[in-house]
Amino acid sequence: MSAAQPLRHTEHVMGTVFSFAVRDPGPGTAAALERITARLHRIDAVFSPYRPDSQVSRLGRGELALDACDLEVAEVLRQCRRVAEETGGHFTDHPAGRLDPSGWVKGWAVEEASRELRAAGSVQHCVSGGGDVQTVGGPWRVGVADPLRPGALATVLTGHDLAVATSGTAERGAHIHDPRTGRPATGLASLTLVGSRIADTDAYATAAFAMGPDRALAWIAARPGLEALAILPTGERRTTPGFPGPAAA
Repeated sequence: MSAAQPLRHTEHVMGTVFSFAVRDPGPGTAAALERITARLHRIDAVFSPYRPDSQVSRLGRGELALDACDLEVAEVLRQCRRVAEETGGHFTDHPAGRLDPSGWVKGWAVEEASRELRAAGSVQHCVSGGGDVQTVGGPWRVGVADPLRPGALATVLTGHDLAVATSGTAERGAHIHDPRTGRPATGLASLTLVGSRIADTDAYATAAFAMGPDRALAWIAARPGLEALAILPTGERRTTPGFPGPAAA
């Protein structure tokens, strides 16, 4: 009997594209993907700050009480507070003064999708969403975009069970602000973090980007299991000591 063909799926949701690559699809994989895509659309309906009817938007405007929201809303806000504390206030769920937990939600959504695939029996898959990547098994190759050369790669990471998140200015300009000052963070062109859990890795990438290169790399180097590649606006590249792979594609 021949091995099952890898299964791939893409879903436009949460203002971006989620993609799934499952190397070991089984009898329950297709149904799991249906559950995952339905859950991603539900997460968008609850947490999107761009949808005026979302629970987060209504909560932020004072039209909805927290205890009237889905239970996950309180948990997501708790996680945002935790990351804010861990990063010395460089992460916030109130960017630009309005409730917006997107800095946690996107990575968490990728993580939830991977968890559902695991529950369906997959031990070889990759889930990506809006630049956040969670791999299970491997080896997998994950390309990191070069913020200064559109269409080019800064590096290609190879490994098992990777969580890769990149924050930068290439696609959306200087959209990340230092929550403590309110000013745009401009010390980096991009910051790529590699960890094991994408929800934390993504949130840490956003916070560390706001710190600027020197403080960010020192903060990341002090956290076990987390590595970074920083690309400065000048093109200079800096890495933490354990960053995997070469610093060039």
